[in-house]
Amino acid sequence: MGRKPNILITNDDGIHSEGIAALEEGLRDIGEVYVVAPETEMSGASHSLTLARPLRIRQIDERHWTVDGTPTDCVTLALNQILAPDIRPDICASGINHGANLGDDATYSGTVAGAMEATILGVPGVAFSLVANRTWDFTESVRVAREVTIRTLAEGLPSGTLLNVNIPKGFAKGYRVTKQGFKTARPVISEHIDPRGKLYYWIGEVRDGFRAEGGTDFEAIDKGFVSITPMRSDLTNHLAIEEIRNWES
Repeated sequence: MGRKPNILITNDDGIHSEGIAALEEGLRDIGEVYVVAPETEMSGASHSLTLARPLRIRQIDERHWTVDGTPTDCVTLALNQILAPDIRPDICASGINHGANLGDDATYSGTVAGAMEATILGVPGVAFSLVANRTWDFTESVRVAREVTIRTLAEGLPSGTLLNVNIPKGFAKGYRVTKQGFKTARPVISEHIDPRGKLYYWIGEVRDGFRAEGGTDFEAIDKGFVSITPMRSDLTNHLAIEEIRNWES
């Protein structure tokens, strides 16, 4: 490349999360790192863009900024306002997320959305998530993030493609390129009363596992491998087009 690559880092757990600090530390010697992340936790924000209110950018130092919005807001502002026109990232690394973004859950993920927005705007995006519960040791996930980032910078990605990378607990056995799987779960709505006597609700779910279809992200993680799922923003079900072609008039 002739120069050190520019690396944009974002996440959905917020600027103060342990995962983003670990990712920045791990990628710092690979390129020139710039961090633009949500001011507060935005988990579950998906690919939402803030349109109903103004956004505020706070510069911490010459390499760190916060935005009081979503990961999509962060990447949009980073590429079109904060770093532009002088700095153009060669890659956007999103994460490291505190928890998995497997199967259907990728559609809710702000971590995946940050990488997707970068890809839409012409910058290769990679989302990193650590599959763990409460105990967070990012050593292995940083190693994986370094390897995947270096390879992506060296080889590039197909046009319009982002990578959703999930790292298992403990030491990974290796890498598997996977398809998006499907979980088996049911929603659980918890009803409570606040100190003023008003009802409020928490949305949760109970999981019963995943569909074993062969080659899915769930199965790779279950066997102790890193899951790398190529994704794109195109949500078209191409196989269904011909099935409903007779609807045309």
